Amino acid sequence: MHLAMIGAGYVGLVSGACFSDFGHHVVCVDKHEGKIESLDRGQIPIYEPGLSDLVAKNVRAGRLSFGVNVSEAVAQADAVFIAVGTPSRRGDGFADLSFVYAAAREIASALSGFTVIVTKSTVPVGTGDAVERIIRELRPDADFAVVSNPEFLREGAAISDFKRPDRIVIGSEDTRAREVMEEVYRPLYLNSAPILHTSRRTAEIIKYAANAFLATKITFINEIADLCEQIGANVQEVARGIGLDNRIGAKFLHAGPGFGGSCFPKDTLALIKTAQDHGVPFRILEAVQAVNDQRKRGMARRIIQACGGSIHGKTIAVLGLTFKPNTDDIRDAPSLALIQALQDAGARVSAYDPEGMPNAKAVLGDINYADSAYDCVSGADAAAIVTEWDAFRALDLERVKSVMRTPVLADLRNIYRAEEVRKHGFVYVDVGRSTAEDTDIGSVEKAA
Repeated sequence: MHLAMIGAGYVGLVSGACFSDFGHHVVCVDKHEGKIESLDRGQIPIYEPGLSDLVAKNVRAGRLSFGVNVSEAVAQADAVFIAVGTPSRRGDGFADLSFVYAAAREIASALSGFTVIVTKSTVPVGTGDAVERIIRELRPDADFAVVSNPEFLREGAAISDFKRPDRIVIGSEDTRAREVMEEVYRPLYLNSAPILHTSRRTAEIIKYAANAFLATKITFINEIADLCEQIGANVQEVARGIGLDNRIGAKFLHAGPGFGGSCFPKDTLALIKTAQDHGVPFRILEAVQAVNDQRKRGMARRIIQACGGSIHGKTIAVLGLTFKPNTDDIRDAPSLALIQALQDAGARVSAYDPEGMPNAKAVLGDINYADSAYDCVSGADAAAIVTEWDAFRALDLERVKSVMRTPVLADLRNIYRAEEVRKHGFVYVDVGRSTAEDTDIGSVEKAA
């Protein structure tokens, strides 16, 4: 089949590469000429494990190409996927659909023969109706159907998620459109990937509901972690104890500095706004959003306390800037709020991330960027592990201690055992595993 992918960002590029690997002919179109020129040179604008090789393989095979001409790509396509950004709108936090609607207008002018138009972007309920209305007004003669086909890709594992999905959701009441979509995904039948056919509006809300539920799960275990610290319990054991219940499941029960990234924060906010617009109070999600926002800055208080109550004039090393490992995405990452809080308290910040520093430099202010984890902690009064990159999981603690000014380690992802770190003479702060007595050091000198 011939597919057009409007948008060569994270979702569009991963989806386009995977569809072409299935044997389809895919053209990824993007307005940013510089991005297309880079892709034509084999330069991938995002970091995603395995994506560079997958793109190169299918470009060589002639199944994947890139361009800026929407009309040319759409005219030849059996299905056109809209995979443009839907960021939070300034002012009210609702999803900004301007890019989606602009894509719909461009698609309308180029339609030829029956074409399925697929919203792959995460969009609020009713967006498919609006896309259909825009195209019908511009091209009343066109033969087309609009389908919702939300993506469920985890950054860092997107290719595996696409090729071995938990489910494929197709929202449409049009029989021909369903047949086209089943043909698009036919290569996945061997993997027994379940296809869930729903109405278009149902498919649109499934994506939001999934992300909101996972965000709620993360926030719940974070608040359990706070309680564990006060009563002397271990949140990791609590998470295992409840995660073994198959009604709950073990995933997304890792206590830490809060959720971030390109999906959970904006999708949670968009669902709240949708509920408000329809007169449906969504108190649980409102609390999730507020708790998560407060938690990110609140991590700074743990570091300040471990440093004796003040970090004014001190240097804090931040290990990890991306919202999760195996990506270069820093959007709404906990590190951003944490660094701002540390700077507000008068600290100097040194940071290191294996992949996220180029993106961080575009949004963060006056901080020092190190060449390695050890360079980052050199001369620091405290170090904080904010992202659980593999590179931080087996640090030489003796070496770390020898280059730091004072041995304070805030492990905000619980990747070390407390007894191991303290054995090396550190003041150690973790999340949900330490009692108040453990973390109330009062003075760094006690551990020196």
